[in-house]
Amino acid sequence: MTPATDSHETRPSDEREAALMEALRGIVSAAHKTTVHYGRTLANVDVADLKSRADLAKLPILRKSDLIAQQEAAPPFGGLAANDAAAMARLFLSPGPIAEPQTGAQGDPWRFGRALAALGVSKGDIVHNCFSYHLTPAGFMVDAAAASLGCAVFPGGVGNTAAQAQAMRRFGATVYVGTPDYLRTILEAADEEGAPITSVTRALVSGGPLFPAMRDWYTARGIRVQQGYGTADVGLIGYETEALDGMVVEEDALVEIVRPGTGDPVQEGEIGEVVVTTFDPVYPMIRFATGDLSAVLPGPCPTGRTNMRLAGWKGRADQTAKVKGMFVHPEQVARVAKAHGLHRVRLEVSESEGRDSMVLLCEGQGDADAVAETLHRECRLKGEVSFTGADALPNDGKVIDDRRAL
Repeated sequence: MTPATDSHETRPSDEREAALMEALRGIVSAAHKTTVHYGRTLANVDVADLKSRADLAKLPILRKSDLIAQQEAAPPFGGLAANDAAAMARLFLSPGPIAEPQTGAQGDPWRFGRALAALGVSKGDIVHNCFSYHLTPAGFMVDAAAASLGCAVFPGGVGNTAAQAQAMRRFGATVYVGTPDYLRTILEAADEEGAPITSVTRALVSGGPLFPAMRDWYTARGIRVQQGYGTADVGLIGYETEALDGMVVEEDALVEIVRPGTGDPVQEGEIGEVVVTTFDPVYPMIRFATGDLSAVLPGPCPTGRTNMRLAGWKGRADQTAKVKGMFVHPEQVARVAKAHGLHRVRLEVSESEGRDSMVLLCEGQGDADAVAETLHRECRLKGEVSFTGADALPNDGKVIDDRRAL
């Protein structure tokens, strides 16, 4: 297996945690002073009190789903950046649209280097980059990381498969980065031309599902494939190693798993929303809720990396449903649960003869009438309440389960 080459990846957990808490205090202090958004939302936070993840969990959540409206109200970055647009190295506009800055022109600002290193990428490799360089930052994210490792990069971008295959052959690319399926498209096109590409032996993929059959297809061609997980907002969050046993969390990101609709951490192994804190002083992300679902796996990675591991992508946390013409959000359901001290609940939405109905399933025991009254007050819709046994609800991260036929 490819071992960790960075000592940070193998340090004791308590040492890492202490470093993350110190970085957290630093970024909260800086963000409060230099940004409009955090100047408002963190106004009452005493930095000296931030000593543990329990203290972190008291800070407000910043939801990706709220960024669009926030940036429209205060363009271009919604009050989240310490600098204006003219002071940034690059500017991007991802679908939504959501504006993202590249704050520095040097090094590996999105921290994808560790994902490439875990794949065995190093100086001397030629990286064929098929992430888009247009509008969104994906192409530049991996480009900068590969360059920081001493690799030559071919900026292939998206599309024009015949030219991609020609470039792979001409330059002898050893590494592919891009979506999981596009490498196969290129290789099969080259096969049809009677000029197979054999130089590519490794691939870092993201931005789409890597199905087991697809990974097997690449393995049969002698290509080792590993996944990276990140977003345009926070950069790399986690990455697979050769062990293919979950995703190791990136060292310079503080990751939590919380119950959808809340900022409350869940227990290890329970599926919840991925929340990330990063430490860029120019564009800080503090408790950024990605909208993705995952869970923490027990124990360290078999490669010796000691950071927490994620179980991979388990779905989306934004489960908003429209019931009888009204939007019902996970945050509303979470408030109902909190008001009655309920651990885990699930709102099932169904339809019969053109009429919507709701049933709130609650683990444990309680006063169904009281909970129904709170549900009506929070959602402005009536629904039934049913109590189940302990640990009766599936561990799938769902807070709203819309069972209506589309």
